[in-house]
Amino acid sequence: QVQLVESGGGLVQPGGSLRLSCAASGSILRVYHMGWYRQAPGTQRELVAHITSGGSTTYPDSMKGRFTISRDNARNTVSLQMSSLKPEDTAVYYCNANIESRVRIGRGYDYWGQGTQVTVSS
Repeated sequence: QVQLVESGGGLVQPGGSLRLSCAASGSILRVYHMGWYRQAPGTQRELVAHITSGGSTTYPDSMKGRFTISRDNARNTVSLQMSSLKPEDTAVYYCNANIESRVRIGRGYDYWGQGTQVTVSS
């Protein structure tokens, strides 16, 4: 099976920075696109950042300039560097990856991490 495990969440003051990491493990054959999403209470899950297997990145306009996504293909990890954090960035952040596993060969399937809480507050 495949697992995604996030780390790095926590409490940070407004204007501060935080780095989230996510590691994929298990019977992985190939990792395609990866991304970060977030969900605040009472809202829908939204895209934070996306990165292709080739390293091309996409951000919603509200995240551009503040958030940076990166990946290490050799280690099957994806990270999110967040800066100039605002109280409205408070949410549970989820790692997502499209992965072809050795037991489901032929195409990639979406996997999700368990989520990590980010709280921006003074």
